[in-house]
Amino acid sequence: MKPEKNLRILMVEDDKSVAEMMDMFIKKEGWTMDVATDGDQAVKMFAKNPDQYDLITLDLNLPKKDGIQVAKEVCAISPTIPIIMLTARSSEAEQILGLGVGADDYVSKPFSPLALIARIKALQRRIMIEDNQSKAISDKRDETFDVETQHMKISKKRREVLFDNKEVDYITPKEFNLLYTMAQKPKQVFSRGQLLESVWGYDYFGEERTVDAHIKKLRQKLEKVGANVIQTVWGVGYKFDDSQV
Repeated sequence: MKPEKNLRILMVEDDKSVAEMMDMFIKKEGWTMDVATDGDQAVKMFAKNPDQYDLITLDLNLPKKDGIQVAKEVCAISPTIPIIMLTARSSEAEQILGLGVGADDYVSKPFSPLALIARIKALQRRIMIEDNQSKAISDKRDETFDVETQHMKISKKRREVLFDNKEVDYITPKEFNLLYTMAQKPKQVFSRGQLLESVWGYDYFGEERTVDAHIKKLRQKLEKVGANVIQTVWGVGYKFDDSQV
């Protein structure tokens, strides 16, 4: 991602009023925004020159191709492009589906333009921090692990997770960062707000479904190797604990 003042954003949105409203706020930040009004147009615009875009805001309910299919095709072209999904749909299953195909964040309509701007800035900061951290640990030996608990080993440089020496496959960047954050402090309870701030880089705005959806997908992947290590603390949040495995 470029510095904030130079961001070029592709907004995929069939609601003209929403696109026009966001265009005003985007311009106030000194950023540039292109608009695609349907799924086909979005994929064609992105495929023509993927490097020109720093971030995509993507409506889930689109004509011609829905947001899920657009996310799949866009991520096939550029797996690292940041995507924030915008949708009036709110079911957990739809959120999990969207996040599972490559979206980094999920914002429910109606939304505040200023809140979306804050999400974009937070996502940019998070990516820059992760890039800097990767560079800072590049001189570590390949066989080292950043976190080692009773049963789990995690390498941030290699994005590798081992449970009793069995590799956990297909963990997305956000799922990895959630696990890494909690595993650094086993048995500590993290609220959804703390996880949003630590992993996504913004304060808690009530979008707890974003955390819940990622946790659900992460659990499914961990449980394939027998790693039932993320516990729900009802009314509070989540914690990592592999002492009873």
